[in-house]
Amino acid sequence: MKVDLFSIGRFTVHTYGVMIAIGVILCVLMGYYRAKRYEMKAESVLDLAILCVVMGFLGAKVFFVILSWKQFLADPLSILGSSGFVVYGGIIFGVASALIYCKIKDIRFFAYFDLLAPSVALAQAFGRLGCFFAGCCYGKETSLPIGIVFPENSFAPAGVPLLPTQLFSSAGDFLIAFVLIRMTGKMRYHGDVGALYLMLYGIGRFCVEFLRTNEQGGLFGLTTAQLISIVFMIVSILLFARNKRAADKEDLMYI
Repeated sequence: MKVDLFSIGRFTVHTYGVMIAIGVILCVLMGYYRAKRYEMKAESVLDLAILCVVMGFLGAKVFFVILSWKQFLADPLSILGSSGFVVYGGIIFGVASALIYCKIKDIRFFAYFDLLAPSVALAQAFGRLGCFFAGCCYGKETSLPIGIVFPENSFAPAGVPLLPTQLFSSAGDFLIAFVLIRMTGKMRYHGDVGALYLMLYGIGRFCVEFLRTNEQGGLFGLTTAQLISIVFMIVSILLFARNKRAADKEDLMYI
């Protein structure tokens, strides 16, 4: 695997960044295409995509700083300048900013949440591929044939076979994107596709965490990400109930 694609003088193109860029571009293009297909405001999709990407990166970094607070206090620049991010922070900030945007523009948040959820999962899938090439978010040591030995210049410990949890996560995100696309128009209520995304991602992340090497804290024997995963699953259940109530009142059913 290649941590760095190529260098021109002091400028280096990292594979991680390229994967992130591909994911963001495909997310925007896919959202724009689907908006046209379902006769929704494509311009609003572009605005939402750009807003959520910017706020998502900000949220992911903020959560990373919070979870690395001691290191941040000791050396702030090393934490801010690192490639460390927390995906859940990105999701929370992205969704919050989208809610505010939709409120200001007076458009239905849940309709656009449904539309963009598959795009978000697709972007995350490419992001996890970037994690694989960078060696971050690595798994536990293993003697299984699927173990990956990372190079010296990656974030993962070199010279020992590790579970490729980044690839597990990426495959799961690709699968989630596929399922959400297939379920669009088949779910009964507006907002159900978005709720399904939160449920599937929460379940997947909760399971993968058992295979990862985690140095960050948690409670009750669970990692911080697993605790947030449980919150996401609970929120998704509440959203399914909310969507049904809203449909009964406002006739917002798909069928």
